[in-house]
Amino acid sequence: MSNRSWNKGRATVEQIETGRRRWLGLRGWVVLALIGGGLIVGLWMAVGKTFSLSPEESVSAAPPPSRPPGNQLADAPSPYLREAARQPVHWLPWGQEAFRWAQEEDKPILLDIGAIWCHWCHVMDVESYENEDIAALINRDYVAIKVDRDERPDIDRRYQEAVQGLTGRGGWPLTAFLTPDGKVFFGGTYFPPDNRGRRPGLVTLLPTLAEAYKTRKAEVLASAEQLSTALTRRARQSVQVGTITGELVDAIATQMAQRFDVVNGGFGTGTKFPAASAIELALARYFLDHDPKLLQIATKTLDAMAQGGVYDQIGGGFFRYSTDPQWRVPHFEKMSYDNAELLVNYLHLYQATGKALYREIAEGIIAYVNDVLSDQDNGGFYAHQDADMTREDDGDYYTWTVQEVRQALPREEAEVIQRYYDIQARGEMRENPFKNVPFIASSPEAIATALSIPPARVQSLIDQGKTRLLQARTKRKTPLVDKTIYIDRNGMLISAYLEAFQALGDEQAKAFALKTLDLLLRKAYREGKGMYHAYFEGQARLPGLLDDQVQMANVLLDAFGVTGERRYLTIAKDLMDYAITQLWDPTEGGFFDRQPQDEALAALERPFKDVEDNPSSSPNGVAALVLDRLAYLTNDGRYGKKALQTLRAFAGSAKGAGRFAATYALAVHYHLNRSAQVVIIGKKPDPQTQALWTAAIKTYRPGKLVAVYDPSELNVEDLPPAVAGAVKVFGVQGAPRAYVCAGSTCAPPTGDSDEVVALTKSYGLQN
Repeated sequence: MSNRSWNKGRATVEQIETGRRRWLGLRGWVVLALIGGGLIVGLWMAVGKTFSLSPEESVSAAPPPSRPPGNQLADAPSPYLREAARQPVHWLPWGQEAFRWAQEEDKPILLDIGAIWCHWCHVMDVESYENEDIAALINRDYVAIKVDRDERPDIDRRYQEAVQGLTGRGGWPLTAFLTPDGKVFFGGTYFPPDNRGRRPGLVTLLPTLAEAYKTRKAEVLASAEQLSTALTRRARQSVQVGTITGELVDAIATQMAQRFDVVNGGFGTGTKFPAASAIELALARYFLDHDPKLLQIATKTLDAMAQGGVYDQIGGGFFRYSTDPQWRVPHFEKMSYDNAELLVNYLHLYQATGKALYREIAEGIIAYVNDVLSDQDNGGFYAHQDADMTREDDGDYYTWTVQEVRQALPREEAEVIQRYYDIQARGEMRENPFKNVPFIASSPEAIATALSIPPARVQSLIDQGKTRLLQARTKRKTPLVDKTIYIDRNGMLISAYLEAFQALGDEQAKAFALKTLDLLLRKAYREGKGMYHAYFEGQARLPGLLDDQVQMANVLLDAFGVTGERRYLTIAKDLMDYAITQLWDPTEGGFFDRQPQDEALAALERPFKDVEDNPSSSPNGVAALVLDRLAYLTNDGRYGKKALQTLRAFAGSAKGAGRFAATYALAVHYHLNRSAQVVIIGKKPDPQTQALWTAAIKTYRPGKLVAVYDPSELNVEDLPPAVAGAVKVFGVQGAPRAYVCAGSTCAPPTGDSDEVVALTKSYGLQN
C-alpha cells in the first residue's frame, strides 16, 4: 500500500493550460497598470474594502422599455446556457442586441464564460448567480452576458487572453467586466459571493466596479482601450515569419525534452495535462532518429497515465487532467477531444512496441466512448461528460470508500481490489476524505506473493472485481453528458476510430466512424461554404471555425485512405479551398481562427491566429499537415505552396514554444522528411488489391499516406510526381501492384503483401 501523505481536492478554478505566449505575465501587468494610469491597481485596492448595502440598494431598477425583462436564456441551444435560465440574473446571450442595450443604458457588461462540465462554474452559479441579492446588484448596474466556451471558443480564447494579460492566469469560470463596446477593464476567474482572504467577493466587487465606471468613466475607457491595443500589438508580435529547418524541429523537441518529468512522465512538475501532440512528435522523431530518449517520453508518459487515476480504471476513458504530478487525482470531467487524441497515442505506441497494455487502454477508451459519448444508432460523438452532479460532489460517481468496495465485492475480490487500486480508509478527496480514486498501486505478482495465491488467480479476481464495481457504479446517479455534436471534436474522434481500424482491425470502429462522417456531411456541410461548428437535436448551427474545417478535411483524407472513395477527397479539397478563401491571412500567411468579417463584435474584432496546441492540436498545425497531404494526393502544387507559407508564417515564433508547438513541429517534420507514400493500382474488388491495401493501411509508419486507384479510372498526371514517374518507367501491370515511395523516389512495384509491409516500414529511412 502506498503512503498517503496528501489530501488532494479541487483548485478554486477549472484550470486552463497556458502556453508560452498565452499571457502577458507580471511584466505585462505592470505595463498595463502604468498605461492605465494606475486604474487597475486602484480597482484591486478598492475591492478589498467592505461595502454594506441598504435594502433600497438591493432592489433592481426596471430596465428601459427597449430591453426585454428577465432572463433570456430559456431558448438557448446550449445545455449550459439553458441550465442558467432559472437564475434570477437577467442573462442575455452573446449578440448585437446585448451590446446595443449596454450602450443605450450606458452600463458596463458582466461577461461570464463557463461550461457545463466545469465544477467551479456550477459553484459560482449556485453561490452567486442564484443569490437574489447578488442578482439584484447585477441587474441594476450591469448588462449580463453568459457564454458557453464550448459553443463559442472564439469568444472564450479572446477574453481568456485579455484576463490573462491582466492577472497572469485564466480558466473557468471566466469573469470579465467590459465596457459597453466589449473591452475588458477588470477580470478574473472564480469570485466567491463574499470576501475570502485576498479574493474579493461579488458583493464587494460589483458595486465597486459599477461606481468606478460611473465616476471614473474616462479612466475606465482609456484603460480598457490600452489593454485592447496592447493585446492587438502582442498578437502581431507573437506571430513571426521565419525559415523552416530541421534545426527548428530539433529546438522544439529539445525544449520539450527539457520539461519532461523523467520520474512521473508528462511535462512539468505540478498539474499534469495530456500532451498528445508532444507524444506524436516524439514517436515521429524516434522513428526517424531511433533516439531512445524520444521513445521514453512516450512510454513513460502513457504508462503513468494508464496506471494513474487520470484514467478511469473502472469504466475506461481519460479525465481532463491530473491535479498532482503522479497522475493520481484528476478533475473528473471527460472530454471527447482528449480521448480522441489519447486514443491515437495508445494505438500508435501499441503499433510501435507491441505492448499489450497500450492495446488494452485503447480498447478501454473505445468502449467508454461507445457506451457514453456517442449516438450508436444515428452516428455522432458527444461533447463531454460532466465531472459531478452538485457543487458538494467531489467526483463521488468515480471514487470509492473501503466500505463501498466491500459491499460491492465478495471478500477475496475486495481484498485484491483494495491492494491493486490502493483503496484505503483515508483517500484523496477533500470533500470526503474517505473517498479513494482508483489507481494501480501494485502488480498482480506482488499481490499474489502477499496473499500466497497464484498470480493467475489474482488477475482473475481483478477482472471480476472491475466488472462488479462497474455494475455497482451504474446504480449511482450518472454525471450529465452534453450531447452536442461539435464538428471539430467529431473529426478528431472519427480519425481516431479509423486509426483503431488500421491498428487493431476494429471493423465496428470503422463502420461507426464512417456513419458519423456521412451524417455530418449530410447535416453540417455546405458545398463552398464549409462546415458548421455544431449539430444538436437535428439542427446544424454556428458558423464553422478553422478547427472545424481542418479537422474535417483531415478525417476526410483518412476516410479516402481506408475506403478509396474519391468523394471524400473531393470534399476535403472543398473545405481547404474554403479555408484558403475565407480564413487565410494574405499579408503574413497562416489562417485566422474565424472569418474576420463575420460578426465582428467586441473582442471578435481582434484577429486571432495561433499555432499553439491549447487544449488540443493547433488548427494552423493541422492545416499545414492537411495541405501537404492534399498536395501529394492531388498533385496540386497550390496546396503544397500554402502548406509551406503556413509553416513559414509561424517559424519565428514557434521556435521557443516547446511542446505547445508540437503539432506545428510535426507538420514541419513531415514537410521536410516525407514519410512513406503507398499507391496501389488495381481493381478494388480484386482480392490481391485488397490484400495489398490491407497490408499498407495496417502497417505503422508515422505520417504514412495510402491511396488506391482503379486502372480504368487512372490518369497518370493526377498521381504524385514520384509515383507518376514510377508508373511511366514500369507501366501499369495487369495484376494489382503497390508503389511504395518516400520523397522523390519509389521502390519497384510489388504484388507481394509481405514486401509492402517491409517497404512501408523502412523505405527511405536510414539504417
